[in-house]
Amino acid sequence: MAREDNGKRTNHRRRTRRALLEAALRLCARGQKPTLDQVAEEALVSRATAYRYFANIDALLTEASLHMVFPDAEQTFDPSDVDVVRRLEKADAAVAQMITSNEPSLRLMISTAVTQPLGNKDLPVRQNRRLPLIEAALAPARHQFSPEVYRRLTAALGLVIGSEAMLAFKDVLGLDEREAADVRRWMIGALVREARSS
Repeated sequence: MAREDNGKRTNHRRRTRRALLEAALRLCARGQKPTLDQVAEEALVSRATAYRYFANIDALLTEASLHMVFPDAEQTFDPSDVDVVRRLEKADAAVAQMITSNEPSLRLMISTAVTQPLGNKDLPVRQNRRLPLIEAALAPARHQFSPEVYRRLTAALGLVIGSEAMLAFKDVLGLDEREAADVRRWMIGALVREARSS
């Protein structure tokens, strides 16, 4: 029951953050740079709620611009393709292309996120866009994994597919994009094989 309640709260927080991001995009599409108060009003949330999720309007607008260009599952996957490794590789390639095209904004978003106070564990520091994409990639084989193995697999893939992996490969390990992509593909295959053998 506790895990179910936590799941409901997590989903509610995701929806709230998403509502703020989409409200900001709607206001920007009208040709204005909104204030955080205006975004809150557009999203139908309180001003205090908006400020709990975002320290300032610039942080919100940076994430909103990235929210708009994140790969969409329907455009990424061919419904007839049931090979989950290939689907995960497509997800990784789409995210990597988005990262390459938006690296300065992504780095700004990450730097904003890591400077937020650690006290409030109830609010997400960033929107979780990669998990729905990973889950869509795994959908044809979802029945092959127990709930616990599936949870671990999606969590592990969340470390491989995304901007944090880019930072590790590029900034720490000094790998170029081709080498990093090769390592990510190897990791994706290894994780799926391990999950299937569990």
